[in-house]
Amino acid sequence: MAARQGARREHLSAFGDRVRCLREQAGLTQEALAHKAGLHRAEIGFLERGERDFGLSILWPLADALGVTVRDMFDEAP
Repeated sequence: MAARQGARREHLSAFGDRVRCLREQAGLTQEALAHKAGLHRAEIGFLERGERDFGLSILWPLADALGVTVRDMFDEAP
């Protein structure tokens, strides 16, 4: 079970890193991304740091706000 939790944290952290990379490429602050996606700025911070596991429903607003597809959010950075 501990190994499973560790893997989960690694996945959340990797996804958060990808969101941060896309946000920075888009030239957005956490606050601007949150506003465009209809989220609170703190949620973006939690997400980027891999501190919270959000549901799938935030993927589409985030992708739209970042100007990418949901698939792009899971692709490795160039």
